[in-house]
Amino acid sequence: MHVPLTVSDFIERAALVYPDRVAVVDEPGAVAGLGSVTYRELAARADGMAAFLDDLGLPVGARVGIVSPNSARFLVAYFGVSGSGRILVPINFRLNETEVAYIVEHSGAEVLLVDPEVDEQLSSVKAGHRIVLDGEADRDVFAEIAPGRSPLGWEPDEAATCSINYTSGTTARPKGVELTHRNCTLNAMAFGWHTTVTDRDVLLHTLPMFHCNGWGMPYAATGMGARHVVLRKVDGEEILRRVEREGVTLMCGAPAVVAAILSAAEARRERGEAVPGAHHVRIVVAGAPPPSRVIERVEMELGWEFIQIYGLTETAPLLTINRAPAEWDDLDSTERSVLLGRAGVPAIGVRMDVDEEEEVLARSNHVFAGYWQQPEESAKVLVDGWFHTGDGGHLDGAYTVIADRKKDVIITGGENVSSIEVEDALYRHPAVAEAAVIGVPDERWGETVKALVVLRPDADVREAELIDHCRSVLAHFKCPTSVEFRSELPRTATGKLQKFKLRQAYWEGRDRLVN
Repeated sequence: MHVPLTVSDFIERAALVYPDRVAVVDEPGAVAGLGSVTYRELAARADGMAAFLDDLGLPVGARVGIVSPNSARFLVAYFGVSGSGRILVPINFRLNETEVAYIVEHSGAEVLLVDPEVDEQLSSVKAGHRIVLDGEADRDVFAEIAPGRSPLGWEPDEAATCSINYTSGTTARPKGVELTHRNCTLNAMAFGWHTTVTDRDVLLHTLPMFHCNGWGMPYAATGMGARHVVLRKVDGEEILRRVEREGVTLMCGAPAVVAAILSAAEARRERGEAVPGAHHVRIVVAGAPPPSRVIERVEMELGWEFIQIYGLTETAPLLTINRAPAEWDDLDSTERSVLLGRAGVPAIGVRMDVDEEEEVLARSNHVFAGYWQQPEESAKVLVDGWFHTGDGGHLDGAYTVIADRKKDVIITGGENVSSIEVEDALYRHPAVAEAAVIGVPDERWGETVKALVVLRPDADVREAELIDHCRSVLAHFKCPTSVEFRSELPRTATGKLQKFKLRQAYWEGRDRLVN
């Protein structure tokens, strides 16, 4: 017997087994927030959304974009859109209107859902149906399905595209990663299994829901009947308050989230206040491997379990997981934290390897179908049954260790930034003759964007002016936080920029060229 795997499986099980349990607690005070919603109500809202799309005449395979911080509505959309055979296009709400417009046009999204917080700044971005998530314009989109009505439904196909998630790569334009229902379902199952998600868990959404579908944890937590707690904005103290008030047991995030929590916890201790969550909170971290000292602080100062995963949007994202096994129980905290700093061992169903150029390769059911409408780009990374991650590293027994990033991507606060895109922006300034953008270590963000600039003869421009120039054309998180002026940039005989030489001084003394 073969039963197609689709993300609908998760919400259908939750509504059947835990109908009266609170499924999600929306952000308090959010515009048109949904408050507390049970799993029966969540499923009814997802069906209502599917029926609304039916009424619009949207066929199976049609794309629906959503630009929003975390919200209960976003959780509904995972199932109301993808669960009805359409394709969800989650869009980073921190992008500017030009960047969002490109994604909407490139994906062919016929419906665009826009959070009121970003509505004005995205006013020029159009779609066949543009709906603001303000509780009025979207009233029929997220209403529970009418009694006696059912969505039209679709013939479940696990090979069908579930979502298109745009990611920055080595080119200035983002690429649309096609994740199938099979990719998303098996990723969520493996992720939930390895992190032991149960019906007793309370998941705090410290990770943006647009970011690779929340790494698949929203599906896993839903399928097990866990409670979702929405957090719209990362704030260390607010996270601790939610842990205390909601009984949070699980969260995912980038190293920047860890830094914010540690800082807030330190401030609490200075005020003589307790830090909640000891011995029952586990935090799953990815985006870049944090320093071992940070890992040690999480486990010793917070008393939380630290779990590291490695993956990419193209792999849905789980490839490896580093969760301390029983064999490490008697190790001291320093030795344990060093071991936890590795990317991890392959997740169930994943094979890892490293080629002769020390590029990390992966083979898994989690690996994407290809880049949306970019077969040439797909062919570059899907070769002979292996996905080329673009990351440099090596194998340490069963463990994958990430040492450098072969792709020209900077990961700051868990967000991918294409250095080429930032360089293109700098070159638009009339004073700039040459520009190189690199990632440098940063205690808060893991890495931050630094620009190295050679000016044109007789040009005079200040650092702040170049940063402001970049901010006028790019999302702020992509922009340099510092600019250093150089007389020349190192290049090969053929004129290729030698970025490894530029990075070397800033990463000196570190055993990895990622942070």
